[in-house]
Amino acid sequence: MYLQHFGLSDPPFRITPHPAFFFGGGRRGEVLAALRYAVLHGEGLVKVVGEVGSGKTMLCRMLLEQLAGDADLVFMPHPLLERDEILDAIAAELGVPTGAGHAGARVQALQLALIERFGRGRRVVVVVDEAHAMPVQSLETIRLLSNLDHGHDKLLQIVLFGQPELDQRLKNYELRQLSERITHAFALQPLCRAELSAYLEFRLRAAGYRGPQPFSPAALRQIAGAAEGLVRRANVLADKALLAAYADGEHAVTRRHARAAVADCGYRRAGMPRRLLGAIAAFRFAHA
Repeated sequence: MYLQHFGLSDPPFRITPHPAFFFGGGRRGEVLAALRYAVLHGEGLVKVVGEVGSGKTMLCRMLLEQLAGDADLVFMPHPLLERDEILDAIAAELGVPTGAGHAGARVQALQLALIERFGRGRRVVVVVDEAHAMPVQSLETIRLLSNLDHGHDKLLQIVLFGQPELDQRLKNYELRQLSERITHAFALQPLCRAELSAYLEFRLRAAGYRGPQPFSPAALRQIAGAAEGLVRRANVLADKALLAAYADGEHAVTRRHARAAVADCGYRRAGMPRRLLGAIAAFRFAHA
């Protein structure tokens, strides 16, 4: 709605992952490079943990995009899969016929297919999103798959993406074997205020913005305080703050606009002028 007003070619703060909007600050670029290295150098089982809204999904998509030409990929976005479903999902993605036999026979068929790919120099990578929600038996299946090897080389590289609850679950006695097999662990930390400011400006520039920084220092402080370093929150707040400025017919996002965004999101309580909240509500209703 406000794209033309701010001279934007694309929505700058959409929350769906888009490679053009990947921000390498806050060590995201370093983690991505380290992830790619670990996967392509046969490190076996890798874990990435981050809070809700910290940018895990974007990082996951970037990893898949960068590995696309160097490996055969299996992406598992739905964690609530049983053992046989996991085996079937991997086999189907790789085009491996496993039949309807017992789990042992399926694993053997999968292993033979992986050995054949290994002989052709093809690496197979399984990326699991929302791994913290996987049942114990499913996580145990992941551990068993991570054991598949050929001589000194792993046949499957597995990357687990999850919320901090994944770390807590891996401390359980019944999952100790899986925990011991994780060779690399990465944690996405919240962005500091300076990083968050750079993040917002980066997103604006990636969306075609060519003017001066529209967010005032006071507005940035409001957004940073409510976002608590989480990029998804920052996206929502920045989008609403731009909308508030647009509703006022202004090109600069002030502290007042940012406070309206914070109040509208409900992340934190804020003493917000009712007039501005009313203007935003009226604008949305008129353009619904």
